[in-house]
Amino acid sequence: MSQTNLRPRTYNQVLVPRRYTPGKRRFSIYWTWSYPWEANRDVAELDNRFSTMTEVRRVGWPKYETLEYSAKEFLQGIAGTLELFHLGLIRFQDAVGEITGHPVAVYQRIDQAGQKQQLAHGVLDDTDTLMVFGLDHLVTEQEAEPEEIEALRAFLAREGTCLILGPHHDVGCSIDMRQRAMEYAHHGDPLVPRQQRFGRYTRSLMEGLGVPVRNQYGLRPATIGGSTRLQPLSKVSDLDARGWLEGVSTFNFHQHLPHYAVTPDGQQQIHVLARQPIDMSTPHPFTEAGNREFNMFLWMPPVGDRAGDILLADSTIFTTLFGSDESLDRFWRNVATR
Repeated sequence: MSQTNLRPRTYNQVLVPRRYTPGKRRFSIYWTWSYPWEANRDVAELDNRFSTMTEVRRVGWPKYETLEYSAKEFLQGIAGTLELFHLGLIRFQDAVGEITGHPVAVYQRIDQAGQKQQLAHGVLDDTDTLMVFGLDHLVTEQEAEPEEIEALRAFLAREGTCLILGPHHDVGCSIDMRQRAMEYAHHGDPLVPRQQRFGRYTRSLMEGLGVPVRNQYGLRPATIGGSTRLQPLSKVSDLDARGWLEGVSTFNFHQHLPHYAVTPDGQQQIHVLARQPIDMSTPHPFTEAGNREFNMFLWMPPVGDRAGDILLADSTIFTTLFGSDESLDRFWRNVATR
């Protein structure tokens, strides 16, 4: 990605509020991490941290062996890897901005300067679709405050709002080292440690809002002929009254995606609209239990005082770090226009 062609970027800045325009949604993205806490993790720790940029370069060689990713122009260490997530969103931001006529705002719970941005009315008042990307490691102890839960309840009471929740994978939750080794061999990504547990903040939001879903594991999706083209989604179109997946056959490939397990008491509230076939070439505890697909895209329609929609979809579906195609572009357009 040539950095000379990038548009000016801001996050956690004081922005001019976006005026409501009928039929034109205002998107906001909220990274749940504490940037300093993640970036300052001890790189001698094997588990529950992001890769350093050096590790990314080694595994992805020669993809990042260009000037724009060198120490002269790009952050190294864990901080550089965090910036890759921001860069991976640019195409989504540009596409949605063109469709809606509004810039896509980006917030971090705690940014590079240590400034904390809670999910409060200042963020939500000029937002119609809020995307919460749950890439905070559990060990960083991010929790939703009661006032954030209340602000989100008020947000979802507005007609036409949408909350997209994306708690990331939960790899290696077992204390059994053999199971952790099995999970690691299954997804096959050397950049993911044997234990990498994400999403404490997003889980606390879901608990506060009564979303009966839990992110589990990190499962490798099945592909076609050894490529990175995914096998088609198993869609339940008769439940998709909004048409979220109209014209969508696949998302993009990522080696370790969460299974969004619906709790027993939530079966009537959640529509599982798409499941992803699992790569069965190596075993995993989830497949050994008899599963061949995992829950990929879920919808919680409005009910009672909640006028807004709640969706569950992993953050990797909205970045180009892991590729994109026409099907993914169509999904982005559906989310931006429904």
